[in-house]
Amino acid sequence: MGPGGRDAAAVRGATAAGRLTVRALLAGLAALLVVAGCSGGGEQGGGSGGETRTVQSERGPVQVPAAPQRIAVLSGSLAGDLFTLEAPVVAADPRVLGVQADASGFPPSWSAQAQQQGTQRLASEGAGLSIEQVAAARPDLIIGGGQGFTAAQAANAYPQLQEIAPTVLLPAFTQWQDQLTRIAEVVGRSDRVPGLLQAYQDRAAQVRGALRLPPQPTVFLYQARDGKSYVVTPTAALPRIATDLGFTPDDVIRKANNPPLFGTGDSFEVSQELLPQVADAPTAIVLPIGQIPLDQLRTNPVYARLPAFASGNAYEVPSTSFRPDYQGAMSTLDTFATLFR
Repeated sequence: MGPGGRDAAAVRGATAAGRLTVRALLAGLAALLVVAGCSGGGEQGGGSGGETRTVQSERGPVQVPAAPQRIAVLSGSLAGDLFTLEAPVVAADPRVLGVQADASGFPPSWSAQAQQQGTQRLASEGAGLSIEQVAAARPDLIIGGGQGFTAAQAANAYPQLQEIAPTVLLPAFTQWQDQLTRIAEVVGRSDRVPGLLQAYQDRAAQVRGALRLPPQPTVFLYQARDGKSYVVTPTAALPRIATDLGFTPDDVIRKANNPPLFGTGDSFEVSQELLPQVADAPTAIVLPIGQIPLDQLRTNPVYARLPAFASGNAYEVPSTSFRPDYQGAMSTLDTFATLFR
């Protein structure tokens, strides 16, 4: 969860004999661009014709290419929507909360698209943000922000990132629709959003019409790796998707007496003593975010006594359903269709 500042410090302190500084990299890239321009070719900046647009960032307005051709995205939770929009992604951080990468090193939901585009994997496996690696990808647009520690890394490195290419930091979205819409604005593909949103609505209506709902209301839960229990707020993305399918999220905020919210406000911690009071809904949806699946929770005496667990109305959905991008939202609909057919 560190901010990744050690990488920026390493760049600033690099020796002349051992490593390139960001400015040295930029100077070299500029020279390459001049050569490419003289030869009449080169992929960098192609298609934008030098035209720019102004978009809003968490750091104020930013001039970005009208049609970016080489996008570096510093958060795996944002990258999926770029691939959905068929935007050109030259480099991406592959880390997504609770998701194991496949053999390619990318999340399964957009692995094929990343490989097809030849997208480079940015630092992962707990490593901080490498400014040199981002610069070496030669992006004409950098997108960061969103939720999680990668957002903090991008915010801390913002001055160095701006030296490489126009950098847009996005807020921490609670709803996937807002994230998709904003990303589309940044990359100039807003015309694709209405069709995608309609496809979701059509699929939700189809799934809802075929569902057999379990007893309502429903509580949404997960247990972290440290054993702490968390309840998802009714206004978070997953309960909102469930609402579209006819589910009724339980009033857990009231039952927990207005607790302090965790992270971006989509969940809160509940003690083992208080959990039976807060999570007493007849149906429970469980997320294996902390690598603790439903079958393991069933062996926990505290969870086993919850009404949903005792009656057999506890169900598991993938971690990608917690803070979904567009593809995550669509796959969540499919998961509900299978669980409650």
